[in-house]
Amino acid sequence: MIVYGHRGAKGEAPENTLPGFRHAYRHGIRHFELDLVLSKDGIPVLVHDLSVDRTTYLKGDISQFTARELAAMDARRNTSSWPTAAGIPSLEDLLDQFDDLEHLQLEVKKDKRPRLNILSNRLTEIIQRRDLYEKVAITSSDTWFLNEIRRRNRNIRIGLVSDRKFPKPLNVATRLNCEYLCINWRLCSKELVSMAHRRGMHVSTWTVNRIHDMLQLEGMGVDSIITDYPTSTRIFFDNRSRTLLNLPGQEASTTAPEPKAEERFRLSPSSR
Repeated sequence: MIVYGHRGAKGEAPENTLPGFRHAYRHGIRHFELDLVLSKDGIPVLVHDLSVDRTTYLKGDISQFTARELAAMDARRNTSSWPTAAGIPSLEDLLDQFDDLEHLQLEVKKDKRPRLNILSNRLTEIIQRRDLYEKVAITSSDTWFLNEIRRRNRNIRIGLVSDRKFPKPLNVATRLNCEYLCINWRLCSKELVSMAHRRGMHVSTWTVNRIHDMLQLEGMGVDSIITDYPTSTRIFFDNRSRTLLNLPGQEASTTAPEPKAEERFRLSPSSR
């Protein structure tokens, strides 16, 4: 099961910032989920909200600021503590930092359609120019946007983001010809995962911050989890693998038994 760092490493460092990604990268994380919004000058930048209000010490919509102005802000407000300032970077700032990332889920938030239209053009161009077809999936809860990406380039992988039972996420993803189904982990079931796999989809669940829940999802057959705590999650699964390898007469397994009560620990909750 693949572990994706949520917004870099949201629970361990400022979300959607280069220091957060570098922190997780140093601990071996090579899969990330992040959020994209279009800046005033038409550049995809890493930020969850449509405004800077929550994560910076300024006020205003992302659409009011250029990428350079956003990069100069301090995005440590209401996020994980960090000793130095961290701005809002562009997608290409992130891509320039690392040359061996294995996969990125690029989630695009709902926005005004003219802005989403420009963003779809920008993302398509970046993926084509950098040949990221195998390393990127563009995800969104906005079905119109996903259709626009598919219309521009059928080789770009797309994924539906859903936290609702109705309309049924798998049916919507099927109609869109998605390669990824990205659902709230509470909606997940073994039957849903099995059906998605039969339709050729990768099932990714968010935001999973308890080891107990991760193990249950693993047992259901999910392909990946998105967590605020990727480095501590990786440590747990690495330690489990080493323990299983050292047990006499046993081989490593991808599915772990039900954890004991003392092995269950809760990390702080979060929304996608």
